[in-house]
Amino acid sequence: MLDVSIPADSERVSDALLRITQTLRCAGVDEAGKDARALVATATGLQPADLICRPDRVLSETEHLRLARMVERRQAREPISRILGYREFYGRSFAISPATLDPRPDSETVIEMVLTLAAKEGWRERPFRVLDVGTGTGCLLITILAELPLATGVGTDISPEALKVAAENARRNRVVDRVKLETRRSLKDVDETFDLLICNPPYVASGEIAGLDAEVRAYDPHESLNGGEDGLDVYREIIESLDRVVPQGWVVFEVGAGQAPSVAELLRTSSAGKRFGGIQMLADLGGHARCVAMEIQL
Repeated sequence: MLDVSIPADSERVSDALLRITQTLRCAGVDEAGKDARALVATATGLQPADLICRPDRVLSETEHLRLARMVERRQAREPISRILGYREFYGRSFAISPATLDPRPDSETVIEMVLTLAAKEGWRERPFRVLDVGTGTGCLLITILAELPLATGVGTDISPEALKVAAENARRNRVVDRVKLETRRSLKDVDETFDLLICNPPYVASGEIAGLDAEVRAYDPHESLNGGEDGLDVYREIIESLDRVVPQGWVVFEVGAGQAPSVAELLRTSSAGKRFGGIQMLADLGGHARCVAMEIQL
């Protein structure tokens, strides 16, 4: 909240950093100092280095009030990325909105898996097509297109608002000429074929949503979290039509902690699984299997 004991036109950058760090720490915010630096830089338009080089720079009244509103939001546990309006993912910047999930480092396991498969399949040397189901911000699809310049892709989502964010991110990351964005659910009405399907579906069991951290429960769209009674509903829906859309190639799913064996079994016992050429898994930094990939052969 705004500290009225400090005149709005006399607070220095160094004072603001100290005050906000203490405020956020008292509110139980992890990495309070890091968040304070991000908020002060954004509110003032300063570069991070300027916070060190220009500690005596005085905030204007407008900057002081803007910063106060941002601090209030962070005290309410709104994620710092949502306050800033963007998230860094795999070395690139992605706009986010209330219509999209906030990209998280765990999802980078999908990128690592795809890049490993790209080396195996020769996708750096030849064109290939990617379908991203439930694209949200587009961070997975756009990162793959940026990393693999011969790739083209389609991103689908049930939310037109999310697709607007994905379109902005495609422009921001200079892949707009290689991506199409379509409003669809799962694989419904998808009549094209692809070499690779990627998906980070809703995978939280319905009964577990209430127990999620406030930064997730209160700010991520619930339709992007709720995976049904056991968290696997959307996997089943996609896998049912998988062999029609990927007659030969790979499917790569992000999965929740502990879900990898169940998703692997759904893949193995599906119609596509009758032609499977193997299943691979990749763990996140916490040691949880976070990514499941299956090869589909002709």
